Amino acid sequence: MQRIQAIEPEKASKEVKNIYQQVENNIGMLPNFIKTLANAPIAAKAYIQFNDLVVQGVLPVSLREKISLRISEANGCSYCVSVHCTLSKGAGLADEEVKDSRQGQSPDRKTDLAIKFAERIMDARGAVTTDEIDGLREVGYTDQEITEIITVVIFTQFSNYFNNAAGTVNDFPKAVDLAA
Repeated sequence: MQRIQAIEPEKASKEVKNIYQQVENNIGMLPNFIKTLANAPIAAKAYIQFNDLVVQGVLPVSLREKISLRISEANGCSYCVSVHCTLSKGAGLADEEVKDSRQGQSPDRKTDLAIKFAERIMDARGAVTTDEIDGLREVGYTDQEITEIITVVIFTQFSNYFNNAAGTVNDFPKAVDLAA
């Protein structure tokens, strides 16, 4: 149930309409998430700017999506799981990779460690151990990549928490339940 109402374009202020135009120009649509987040234009702007910076990082989009899928699944954010299932297709992930990521695993050891580390960041509220960081280095992750993994977790949680709290209506193809 939508607990914070989305602002439809025809009822939006000039500032919000500018935000909407920017989003539509970038992704070709205006998601309900942005229309709901726009109740606080600073929040919508912060999200957009954060996203614009995250995509400039060194982590491949496929790994960012795998992490986002796991975090969204773990946080029970059906809106974000649906979004990231859709985005994962555009990032070239196969159905099995999407399912594995949602379950917090990968057959590739390096990717598996990154996904599991991302979940530990969430579960431990950031209080991971030196051994966990060293484990990522041992499989080839740099400090920049480790920092970006942490950043993707935080970024994903921002949208998960907001959409769970707001009850954002899903406007993406609904993700199949994992039990199915």
